[in-house]
Amino acid sequence: MAKISANEIRIGGLIEHQGNLWRVLKKSHVKPGKGGAFVQAELKDIMNGTKLNERFRSTDKIEKPHVEPRKMQYLYAEGQDYVFMDNETYDQMSIHADDLADQVGYLLPNTDVQINFYDETPIGVDLPANVILEVTDTEGVVKGQTAASGGKPAVLETGIRITVPTFVNIGEKVKVNTETGEYVERA
Repeated sequence: MAKISANEIRIGGLIEHQGNLWRVLKKSHVKPGKGGAFVQAELKDIMNGTKLNERFRSTDKIEKPHVEPRKMQYLYAEGQDYVFMDNETYDQMSIHADDLADQVGYLLPNTDVQINFYDETPIGVDLPANVILEVTDTEGVVKGQTAASGGKPAVLETGIRITVPTFVNIGEKVKVNTETGEYVERA
């Protein structure tokens, strides 16, 4: 098994911790005023579904289990299941929304992703670093409002909410970082 630093764990990725396999549901970097930086991660046990909030020092080494990556394409949602197709064999498979967690907000039909398999079981989805989504709802700009206000809330076509600069309007496409959920640029 390979070891990675705590800073390298990714949302949707898999780690081995306390003898179990865990999927990373959420991750944030914390730099306290005193002491060293650390990574706060919300983990979900692959086998029994229990959740765990764990704090790793940035210098901690984490076990990364050997997984088989397969290039797949997201096709469509069917209720709470998301259907993917293997790009080589054209086989289709479903992954439940609970197993995708916050990643569903970045999935548009025909998006290429990497799905990681462990013993032929799909255990995680690696999204592209950025995705392009259309703004479906946001506030208009009030004349005289300064651009330095830090942005405004916006709803994207998949239903996720992000903060965008004041010059972004409904119908425009924006690039969003799938790791942080932050606006990158207009697309």
